Amino acid sequence: MAKYAKPKKGAWFIKVRGSYLPCNLPGVLTYIPMVAFLVAATMYVANNTETITGIVFGIFPYFVCTAVVMHWIAANKS
Repeated sequence: MAKYAKPKKGAWFIKVRGSYLPCNLPGVLTYIPMVAFLVAATMYVANNTETITGIVFGIFPYFVCTAVVMHWIAANKS
């Protein structure tokens, strides 16, 4: 069984194997707009692109930018 560090007092996220998981309500609530944005971006790209390759290349920048921003937020709030 893996041992994980206990979150600091007031921390939104806990570091787990190079990533971050929410451990508090504000951490969970930051994921809701992120998921909504990614769903909206995927639907927009899918509706305006005809090929699967176009969809994959179209949503890739949105997913990368969102991952970078969320990683930065999690690193600063953990």
